[in-house]
Amino acid sequence: MSLINEHTTVPQLLRNVIKHVHPETDTFLIRKVKEQWEEISYKDTLAKADAISSYFLEIGIKKGDRLAFIIENSVEYVYYDQALQQIGGINTSIYPTLSEAEIEYILNDSGAKTILVGSPFLLKKIIKIANCCEELIRIIPVFEDFEKITEKTALNAGIVSLNSVIKEGNLKLPSFINEINQIRSQVLPSDISALIYTSGTTGVPKGVMLTHSNFVENVKVCLEQIPVIDQNDTFLSFLPLSHVFERTATYHVCCTKGCKIAFAQSLELLAKNMGEVRPTVMSCVPRLLEKIHDKAIKGGTAAGGTKAKIFLWALEIGQKHREIKEAGKNPSFILNAQHAIAEKLVFSKIKEKTGGRLKFMISGGAALPKNVGEFFGNLGIKILEGFGLTETSPVMAVTEYHRQVYGTVGRVIPGIEIGIQDVETKKFVSIQTHETFNPNFTCDEGEICVRGHCVMKGYWNKPEETAEVIDSEGWFHTGDVGRFFKGNLQITDRIKNMLVNAYGKNIYPTPVENTYLKSQKIEAVFLIGDKKEYVTAIVTPNRETLQETFELKDVFFDLPDLFIEDEQILAWISEDIKKFSHELAKFERIKSFKIKRNPFTIEDGEMTPTMKPKRKVIEKKYVLEIEEMYMGAVEAD
Repeated sequence: MSLINEHTTVPQLLRNVIKHVHPETDTFLIRKVKEQWEEISYKDTLAKADAISSYFLEIGIKKGDRLAFIIENSVEYVYYDQALQQIGGINTSIYPTLSEAEIEYILNDSGAKTILVGSPFLLKKIIKIANCCEELIRIIPVFEDFEKITEKTALNAGIVSLNSVIKEGNLKLPSFINEINQIRSQVLPSDISALIYTSGTTGVPKGVMLTHSNFVENVKVCLEQIPVIDQNDTFLSFLPLSHVFERTATYHVCCTKGCKIAFAQSLELLAKNMGEVRPTVMSCVPRLLEKIHDKAIKGGTAAGGTKAKIFLWALEIGQKHREIKEAGKNPSFILNAQHAIAEKLVFSKIKEKTGGRLKFMISGGAALPKNVGEFFGNLGIKILEGFGLTETSPVMAVTEYHRQVYGTVGRVIPGIEIGIQDVETKKFVSIQTHETFNPNFTCDEGEICVRGHCVMKGYWNKPEETAEVIDSEGWFHTGDVGRFFKGNLQITDRIKNMLVNAYGKNIYPTPVENTYLKSQKIEAVFLIGDKKEYVTAIVTPNRETLQETFELKDVFFDLPDLFIEDEQILAWISEDIKKFSHELAKFERIKSFKIKRNPFTIEDGEMTPTMKPKRKVIEKKYVLEIEEMYMGAVEAD
């Protein structure tokens, strides 16, 4: 039985679970407190939300007001979001990595009334800009000892800890509980649930208006496509809830199905937390999967000899077993026996490091290299891919659990249309829906457009920008290039990322970069070549592999020179550039490269909060190094 209908809103999801799935005393949230994992029930979660809602009403918060967050994933995020959603507030989440100027812009553009602050470091950022935000009336840290940070600052906004908000709210709750229940019943699916500001690789951030209907419909159809998620699952959350992917794929899914959410302590402790929590489902990004892949390959082959032979044999058996099953056939008795040995000797040991209970992982945010997806499939760890943007709530397509085509992002979700539009003629090459799925269908590539329930309401206070991306027929133009391949959506790249060389050849960087990322030596590749005679790249080495190979100390990465000029290291990277270049067309091959000592960072303004490189910023910042590569620096081929 579906717990969602056309009238369902975000604040009703948890109450549906309590009514139909779990008793209110069952565990909903899990967090690490010192050395112990603490479980928090549905009852406690909603009690905290009611208290915070009561406080909001007491200080004059009204339906439609924007209430901001700048906080890492935590139970406090959930309390605060549930509180504001049920009184018609609008969740305005801010990436903790943004600069003070960007935070100030978002607070002012949204007119946020309150902001929940997750750490002393983040509070220091807010204090510097708070008095420039006229609408801000409350700053709410999740910790108590904030006075030492604020004592020398005269703030226009009041500041009170979240614990104090909950205490004050509980005192007033008898006076406000009927009003809270009444407002919750009056929240409409068409009302705005969240403003999510697009990071963007260029330009001013835009607030994407997503409605309750956007979120609820997106969750509903994704669960139809992945029906194996149930009320017994435990999700481990580590991707930022300030991003729409984690909010939908983990938070809203769990609120809908009654799954538990455990919050990872940090990215650094993620592997440890996986072993402790033993999740059954996780949302992740391709880079994490690439790192697990690289580490597993290295661990399995580094010792050489018999151990390496067994590891490589196991992967070969895993591939044969997977391919036969994916073809709808049954593996032979001998292959099944070999697979059981491979499972015991190799696969189970890798799976145990994830906690040993994973049913699948959902990869989003960028394209997953085909070889990485196949590697996990060979191990028996299912990786489902999804595709979408903030403006599409986010999911437009997601892999079906029972049918996978590696290198694609899955089948169109129910209730929407996805069109492939020729970039030059603007005519649609193909329009597909969930119902028109044909596993044998393939079409030419073009811009991916979408129409239907997942499309945003528009950009906050930006009607002209909204009209630029949503045309008169309701098609949202994503700016991504792709096609349908075997019935599934396949992403090529972003239109604005496309390089056109001096001879008029179109080059999409992402698939080219992913080819070179097969190298165990390379962490990242940034392709250059627009209006140039040949392609060059800024390459970031895999730090761990580089250190081990050349016995380098950490101080090597603290040297002032941004680029590595050591001839041995250049030759070492060049070996793999040449090796993988043969998989590409000649005009796509890297002819010259520079090795950047450390990765591009958000802090240096080179990456967006969703870890996409800002092409214009990077090309401008490293213009001299790029010019050198076109004067014959390191020849890779």
